[in-house]
Amino acid sequence: MKKYIEIPQYTTLKDIQDNSFTFSATQYKTFNIKNDNKLKVKDFLSRKLIRNDLGVEVGSEAYVDNSEYYFMKTAALQEDSNLIDINKESMQPIIPKSFVKMELKKGDILISKDSNVGEIAILEKDYPNIMLCGGIYKLPIKEHKYYFLAFSKNDIFKQQIDFLVPKGSTIRHGKTKFLDCFIPIPNYNKEKTMQYVELLMQAIIDKEAIIREKHKKILEEIEKELKNNQLDDKFKYERPTINNINKYQRLDTSLYSEEFEYNNFIIKNYKYGYISLTDRGYKGIRGTSLENNFIKSRIDSDEYIEGFYELVIPTNISEYGYVKKSSYIGTSAELKTIKKGDIIFGGEGFGKGRTFVVCDDVKNIATNYHGIRIINTNNDIIDSIFVRCFLAYWREKGMIDRIGVGGSGGHCAPSYFHLIITPKFPDDVKNNIVKLYYSNSKYITDKLNLDNFLENDHKYNLNAGIYELDKNIKKLKQHLNNIIERIASDEEVLIDFNILK
Repeated sequence: MKKYIEIPQYTTLKDIQDNSFTFSATQYKTFNIKNDNKLKVKDFLSRKLIRNDLGVEVGSEAYVDNSEYYFMKTAALQEDSNLIDINKESMQPIIPKSFVKMELKKGDILISKDSNVGEIAILEKDYPNIMLCGGIYKLPIKEHKYYFLAFSKNDIFKQQIDFLVPKGSTIRHGKTKFLDCFIPIPNYNKEKTMQYVELLMQAIIDKEAIIREKHKKILEEIEKELKNNQLDDKFKYERPTINNINKYQRLDTSLYSEEFEYNNFIIKNYKYGYISLTDRGYKGIRGTSLENNFIKSRIDSDEYIEGFYELVIPTNISEYGYVKKSSYIGTSAELKTIKKGDIIFGGEGFGKGRTFVVCDDVKNIATNYHGIRIINTNNDIIDSIFVRCFLAYWREKGMIDRIGVGGSGGHCAPSYFHLIITPKFPDDVKNNIVKLYYSNSKYITDKLNLDNFLENDHKYNLNAGIYELDKNIKKLKQHLNNIIERIASDEEVLIDFNILK
């Protein structure tokens, strides 16, 4: 990672006087790039920030379990996404009378001033029933919003935030210091370069939004197929008997709950039949324990180093079925590696039940002990992808949690996989679901230019699966980071759309 913040080796009495005699070392750091053509964040705003641009606190007395109105917390703004992250931790249902209408619209840019200071997201659609907490600003940006967004998600912005709002306190409060962060402007071919950056950023956002749509579609298609093809039997819940308990030999579980029994009934009552995960030909193997007392020696890296293992761990797997980021580890120990067709399944904690399918030939990729490698002994990658999609559906229904055991989120070990039953969908239904995750679509880059790129890119997105879209995003982000570095270094940018070939 390139460093843009300069730390002086010494300071002068005048510097100390100019900084109101403060002795905080962070006050003497400076933002240093070769390109002197810079604007501040405040220069991108169409007007000054006002109180109505900031969210409002409602208090925990307004919290309820279910409501059509939601209170967005700063946790909704995450480093690995340009869109808001909607989950139980980031969106709190509230009573209607506490809701403050904020008219959140598609294209609005949000920034956190507290906690995860400087994290930014853009809204991909209108959210009329969501209000912002007091730690989030809605920025009034109308021109070059995607250029601003590209730089604000880059280290060039994050490093400035870190020295303007020092770390160390339990909760960071940034106020409006983010307004003083610098955004470099290109000196060569300015208009087309800025347009190029904005097009690439729009393409990334479009792909992120379509990934979410395809994930939702996968869940809907599985639900529709099951509900529309039930046998005549009707569900009736009965409290567990001693025979039920003897069957499972467990008391630390939700296997006897009405919700578990009902969801299992829907599978067992499916007219085309069902089969357990293990009888389907799948077996789970835990990844290698990466504790020092087991592998003896290790070197960790955030960047690839030749000879290192790439680590895909459950906490870095998105709920949408792709790997958000990888880390790397060098060790003399031989780690269990992942193969094409394997499903990586989160066994414990935050990543429990999250899944990812390896759809390419890979080498030297491993997971940790919390990552379970689910192997398809039939070597059928289409079925592996379908099973992954069904496991995502099962997780959404809370079934993985109910099968799991133990406190602090529990664990769902391979020894419990026989409790996961899967439907026998017809091939045409199964294939349609699989294509939403992986379609092996090829990207055509011929004759792409500034005028037609977005239109052609969107057409590709509609046919591509989640797996390919994520690969596209990673390529675009890497290319965009290189462009940003060239602009900061006052170098000319080559406009090229062959990056996705």
